[in-house]
Amino acid sequence: MKEVKRTQVRETAVDKETGKTLSNRELNRALLARQMLLTREKLPVLETIEKLMGMQAQSSNAPYFGLWSRIKDFCQEELSGLLRDREAVRMPLMRSTLHLVSARDALRLRPLLQPVMDRSLKGAFGKQLIGIDQETLAAAGREWVEKEPMTLNELGKRLSEYWPGLDPEAAGAVVRNKVPLVQIPPRGMWGESGQAVYTSVEAWLGQPMSSPPEPEWLIRRYLSAFGPATVKDIQVWSGLTRILEEIRALRPHLITFRNEKGEELFDLPDAPRPDADTPSVPRFLGEFDNMLLSYADRSRMMDETYRKRVFTVNGIIRATILVDGFVTGTWKLLSQRGRSVLHIEPFRILSKIERDALTEEGTRLLHFAVSNEAASEIIFHYKDH
Repeated sequence: MKEVKRTQVRETAVDKETGKTLSNRELNRALLARQMLLTREKLPVLETIEKLMGMQAQSSNAPYFGLWSRIKDFCQEELSGLLRDREAVRMPLMRSTLHLVSARDALRLRPLLQPVMDRSLKGAFGKQLIGIDQETLAAAGREWVEKEPMTLNELGKRLSEYWPGLDPEAAGAVVRNKVPLVQIPPRGMWGESGQAVYTSVEAWLGQPMSSPPEPEWLIRRYLSAFGPATVKDIQVWSGLTRILEEIRALRPHLITFRNEKGEELFDLPDAPRPDADTPSVPRFLGEFDNMLLSYADRSRMMDETYRKRVFTVNGIIRATILVDGFVTGTWKLLSQRGRSVLHIEPFRILSKIERDALTEEGTRLLHFAVSNEAASEIIFHYKDH
């Protein structure tokens, strides 16, 4: 009887909030809370990666900076050890881009995202693959990388010997998109270098992928990490289409809001949604941070006028600074005359309080990233645009 009463109270609370309009600042605070950017949390690294629903990993060091900004007392070896021990992997997933995920999430996510991989392959190499039996080619590629992990370039050249006239890059792409491949260490480990060498996720983990695909699980996990969000946001993050059909099935279990544009937002009833005036300290985000690539509408964390200063024409997403929870500039680490320099480029004039807070956080960043932080400095550089 007590359990019934608790359920009734919860449903009443959901009904009361449904349809409320959330401001960009409210959405911003919800995002920061779920992305562990309001305060650093004391969580195991693997649990954090799962809470974030994976991390962008096109830049090898970016996940390390992302975890440092979110976890209390994080050290690089914690992530390097997970990769070495095969508890976390780097592989193409959402939007067919490279992500860092836990091993167990990799096995559940990859089957769900096969339509994304197929569409990406067709868009990039469709004309070159006309008349090619892609399944046979992919099977051959799988056999080779499971026997001997190799780069896509090496794999493509080997395949093109058996498929004369087929461009090696296209051949490698078929295997990348048809076979669930993972990049293996030392690639992605802090302080180490190495080519992007691949094998299959099943061979690397010694486990089969999950079956059947679970789209409702995917949506719940996304909302837990990024909600409240529109259907289009979920599609942009995942690369999947027809999300609306899955949302209809989930709707009875979700709460809905509106954003400032009047668009419908979906969320988990018990997910955190802090007040708009919740304090937010400065943070340094790595390149390609998830926050910037998980929405159709990025106004909850960045002014559209800054887009071209963060998203470059050649596809790089620059490392950014957050001030009061919003993207307010970029940063990079440089080596100049034997010194490590944290170069901060704000997009607007910072107040003394903001600058001092960024300097304090930047000093901690240098301590994390540079072995000899004594020979380092922080430079603020304003550009005229």
